[in-house]
Amino acid sequence: MFDTILIANRGEIACRVIDTCRRLGVRTVAVHSDVDAQARHVEMADVAVSLGGASPAESYLRGDAIIAAARATGAQAIHPGYGFLSENPDFVEAVEAAGLVFIGPSAKAIRAMGLKDAAKALMAEAGVPVVPGYQGAEQAPDHLAREAEAIGYPVLIKAVAGGGGKGMRLVEAPKAFADALASAQSEARTAFGNAHVLIEKYITSPRHIEVQVFGDGTRAVHLFERDCSLQRRHQKVIEEAPAPGMTAEMRAAMGDAAVRAAEAIGYKGAGTVEFIVDGSDGLHPDGFWFMEMNTRLQVEHPVTEAITGVDLVEWQLRVAAGAPLPCAQEDLTITGHAFEARLYAEDVPAGFLPSTGRLAHLAFPEDARADTGVRSGDAISPHYDPMIAKVIVHGPSRDVALRKLRRALSGTQVAGTVTNLAFLGALARHDGFSRGEVDTGLIGRDLEALTAVPDPAPAAMAQAVLALKGLDRAPRPLDGFALWGPVAQDVTVRIGEDVSTCRVICHAPGEIDVELGGTTVPARFGANGWRYDGQPARDVFVADGRATVFGDPTLVVDHVDPLDVDAGAGASSDLIEAPMPGMVRSVFVEVGQAVTRGDRLAVLEAMKMEHSLLAARDGTVAEVMAAAGTQVEAGAVLIRLEEENA
Repeated sequence: MFDTILIANRGEIACRVIDTCRRLGVRTVAVHSDVDAQARHVEMADVAVSLGGASPAESYLRGDAIIAAARATGAQAIHPGYGFLSENPDFVEAVEAAGLVFIGPSAKAIRAMGLKDAAKALMAEAGVPVVPGYQGAEQAPDHLAREAEAIGYPVLIKAVAGGGGKGMRLVEAPKAFADALASAQSEARTAFGNAHVLIEKYITSPRHIEVQVFGDGTRAVHLFERDCSLQRRHQKVIEEAPAPGMTAEMRAAMGDAAVRAAEAIGYKGAGTVEFIVDGSDGLHPDGFWFMEMNTRLQVEHPVTEAITGVDLVEWQLRVAAGAPLPCAQEDLTITGHAFEARLYAEDVPAGFLPSTGRLAHLAFPEDARADTGVRSGDAISPHYDPMIAKVIVHGPSRDVALRKLRRALSGTQVAGTVTNLAFLGALARHDGFSRGEVDTGLIGRDLEALTAVPDPAPAAMAQAVLALKGLDRAPRPLDGFALWGPVAQDVTVRIGEDVSTCRVICHAPGEIDVELGGTTVPARFGANGWRYDGQPARDVFVADGRATVFGDPTLVVDHVDPLDVDAGAGASSDLIEAPMPGMVRSVFVEVGQAVTRGDRLAVLEAMKMEHSLLAARDGTVAEVMAAAGTQVEAGAVLIRLEEENA
């Protein structure tokens, strides 16, 4: 076993690796950007080395600086985590040339699977079923369009490099192909430095099922499957293991295919073989096809650990240090069921727009595993992925595990930035998902219901109002008394864009009524604390004029100065603003051009994704205030439309 390893990553995966190293007595070295100087992974590691800069290109993608840090701190090996340099074969070769061990597969294996087109050809040779499609070198748009026609719509355009849904577009009709191709190639070029794409048949009732494999360079085993079908924009949201509806016959077929794939390239370490599965008529051994192999540890690896009892990071360290596979295939078994939900800083009603901000408060329930790289007080940076945490649960059956997931999400507390927590809760309660009826189109079909913002519960609203006024503490004997009767005060609050005024009436110590429109909520203090309309108080966090009442769903209420209400009214539809810091990738309009509501006016690249900025109404472009390639701050005006009555 190694004495010291360097972790060439950040966030929750760096912390996850450090946890195992601590248990094994292995010393850890963290690297960090200037932005991450006080990050959780830096605090947890035994030694930390600054890489400088802020963006990944200035820090976590600097392979030479990372190798220098490893040598300077006495590390014998480098763990890449996932993302950044984890699947970069040139980095692997540089690590080995420096006399260090790369904790992962060989450069040759990474190259074999690094391009989806070449990987599919290799898998077909190894007897692994592959999806019909075009993986050729000819990339002319006209040629690709003809290939798409030959395959038959709908088709998927996919970047041959990378993953995470970047450079991927679903095209359902020929007329949409050209724009989708241009967009996919642009995003692929930005994310991976490679604009080449492949075209493949889109399975109309698809499920995304992947198999965890582990090899020692000669032999490989599989650690069963994970179902990752709950996706939006081709990015996973909730994963589970094992896959619902899986049969023993199909599990054996998929496992054997995954092991053949790993052994065909002499795979060493943890990897994942991803399959697209036809779920239209149950699961059958002849209804799955190879998509790609991820030559690294996956974000969703904890659900596999939960059902197998295996620490995959420990296996990685031992095999990289020269040990053989820790066990044979027949030694591996499935126990129970597990779920993982990805908690992101993102504005769901605004189209899952990634968000920045400071985490004023962050807490997780004790009966769930939470893999996180942030703490209360940390900032969500625009330079990196906006993941806050992964919430993982395990139970003896799928039903029990799903109930535990709902409870864990309900007990997760985040204040200070918007998140997808309510969306995750809605997914966990979805009837079809509860029955195990999952496919990659579920979220898209039911998006409106899953993202609907419920009316605030009166009891939670009343608690928020009292918390904002500081009246939710244990009352003193004279609180609320006046010789001439009850004391009343109007309080103006905002929930999202909705501003309202409510009235707080203090009758006596511990006896307050909150009038919310036509509803009166009695707030009473007793031996067990405050109760609102007879319901026990929830946990609440108050800071900077904002009350966050935790629960299912969490309610966020801002205190508003009535004199500022008009000034805080909604933004003008004349202005197209940057929703977050980023770089303007493209501008599609010019001064004097007529546009229609919903037209794509510009594309902003931020937080590892491209975001289309759309016209809020019909109009004419009055000014274009940013050119392609311009770095802009959040709120910067990019385009202005002529006033509607001009």
